[in-house]
Amino acid sequence: MATPAVTPGGAMDGHELDRKRFEREAVEGSGFDTVVEDIAAVRAGDVPAAARVAATAIHVAAVAPERLCEDWDRMCLGWRGHLPRAEAIVVEDVAPGSVPDNFFPALWALVDDPDAGTEAGDITVRTAALAGLLEPPFWERVASMTHRYPGVDDAAAHGLPDRFRFDDIAACPPGSLGGRLHSLVVDEGFDLEVLDRDDLGLSDLQPPLDYVNTRMLQCHDVWHEVAGYETTGLHEIAISAFQMAQFGHQYSSMFLSMVMTKAAFTQPIEGTVLLLDTVLAAWQHGRETPPLLGVEWEEIWDKPMDELRETVGIAPYDSPYDPSLLEILRNGVA
Repeated sequence: MATPAVTPGGAMDGHELDRKRFEREAVEGSGFDTVVEDIAAVRAGDVPAAARVAATAIHVAAVAPERLCEDWDRMCLGWRGHLPRAEAIVVEDVAPGSVPDNFFPALWALVDDPDAGTEAGDITVRTAALAGLLEPPFWERVASMTHRYPGVDDAAAHGLPDRFRFDDIAACPPGSLGGRLHSLVVDEGFDLEVLDRDDLGLSDLQPPLDYVNTRMLQCHDVWHEVAGYETTGLHEIAISAFQMAQFGHQYSSMFLSMVMTKAAFTQPIEGTVLLLDTVLAAWQHGRETPPLLGVEWEEIWDKPMDELRETVGIAPYDSPYDPSLLEILRNGVA
């Protein structure tokens, strides 16, 4: 790991001391009651608590994926005052874990880069690279835990999905799910599927991660439309929490933990409050929405959105902020 900065007196300076404490807390994790207390303390303006909350997010993203649902539910309890109305996903015994020596230096490089996050493609690649540093035993734990999420095994039992067909959505009426997806592709330049599954080698992943990651990339923009998340910076953060709540998506967990760490060390209260309001509303939304992985959207492309949402049992995301808030702040527009 990187050599700590040292003061003339021989002790680590406060900046490095905070980071070393953060790294230790991220690896060790917090007690469940402590998670609730820490996140409530952020609302009271407790700056160190923001770092502890971010460390909890890193812990479940990089050390103990078994604790993801329980810890995020506890965050929801501490911040929103209640648990999601959903069945708990709890694992009694969580094996101790660690992270490779190059993990935290890579995390701090993202935290310290003022341009990280300004380009969606760049932050996607860099976050994926951060997750890629984690070792095979960790991914075995992720795969084992993913089986526990509702609907995952039933959906994965059908095998890897066929690709979406442009001709199918082109034939759909305006206002239907297929029509709206067609508009995204034709009018706004989106890809029919977010990233190419073959380029990423998703079929080589162990089950059910092969299916989950393929279907997630295929359906990401579908879920934007159906679940009411706009294609803005703030709502890309929000939909990551929705996906994480639906099936424990590890990339979304890593992305959110990185964003929360960046906020905790740059805008510890203002930035963390914005994220917690946004992310935990979306987490609750995802936990309380029926599993979407196994929905065969290809059979209902032509359904009007209101009818489709009623059929699937999903309400649109209730955003606590203007979806374009990050773009407004970035451009300096009041």
